Amino acid sequence: MERIKLEFPESAIVHRQPLSVRITDMNYGRHLGHDTLVSLLHEARIQAFGSLGLTEWDMGGFPSVVVDLAIQYQSEARWPDALVVETAIPGFTGKAIVVYHRVRHAEDGRPVATARLNLVLVDPSHGRSVAIPDAVRQAFVGVESA
Repeated sequence: MERIKLEFPESAIVHRQPLSVRITDMNYGRHLGHDTLVSLLHEARIQAFGSLGLTEWDMGGFPSVVVDLAIQYQSEARWPDALVVETAIPGFTGKAIVVYHRVRHAEDGRPVATARLNLVLVDPSHGRSVAIPDAVRQAFVGVESA
């Protein structure tokens, strides 16, 4: 079976968000479920954007939409594990904002998962993606690693 391998861009970390595995996050395998992991990534991303003065629903006047997501699972997380989600934004590719997340166990740094996604900004009146506004690009200029 071929598996994806994601390289997390250490130098592009913009935020670290502590989160915990809740009892309701467990799946039938008694570990953190896929759907919940995606929700934890979303929470970390919105917190990271907030730290940069941005919101997902108004990025330079346009809402953002996740157009793809890849997740590499590395270890299990269970209730009541404390986690840290690191968010890295290495740049832009065309009209997309590239976002990486790395989920780690807070206690020993052991990786749980690494994810890569692309966000595009959409003009709701036309339903099409738009160029990334300068105000959004400027929010990332000079961002130091968190």
